[in-house]
Amino acid sequence: MKKILLILLSVTILASCATSIETPEQAVDVPEYTIGTGDQLFINVWQNPDLSMTVPVRPDGKISVPLVGDATAVDLSAEDLAAVLTKQLEKFIRQPKVTVIVISAESAEFLSRVRITGAVQLPQSIPYRRGMTILDLVLQAGSLTAFADGDSALLYRKTKDGTKRYSIQIDKIIKKGDISTNYELQPSDILIVPESIF
Repeated sequence: MKKILLILLSVTILASCATSIETPEQAVDVPEYTIGTGDQLFINVWQNPDLSMTVPVRPDGKISVPLVGDATAVDLSAEDLAAVLTKQLEKFIRQPKVTVIVISAESAEFLSRVRITGAVQLPQSIPYRRGMTILDLVLQAGSLTAFADGDSALLYRKTKDGTKRYSIQIDKIIKKGDISTNYELQPSDILIVPESIF
């Protein structure tokens, strides 16, 4: 009797979990990069080499630019910062043309990583690269352990509606060539592979 109750409880828990698991959209939605603290920027002011330079984004989120002084850079795209600097430099230069290039995105080091943990040979946190899939991440981790329940793996993804989770069937991908859950990854994705109960 005790065993039957335990099985029924397990089935109920699994059924309730299954209802909140979705299928992710295949289109990879990588938002426009915004500048963060610690990034290195190259500011190019066309035909003004004295104003062109490489500058770090300080902990207060600002950069220092000749003639302009301090300008807020954090949370702006490179294009938006170029527009801000152009407007400021118009007070000193006729029709300035400013280009901003992020040459070192230090602030995004952990924001753009993907992770795999649980019953894998080598849990990993690696830089995201466009086109990476579930299988790529599993292979980076040295594949599954002997005790892994690959078909019960879960992918956690941050979305505009909050964190969502998706069912992944790694055993089917590896052993049967069924790539229906070999989804393309997005920055900050986390794949968790549980151990088998039995």
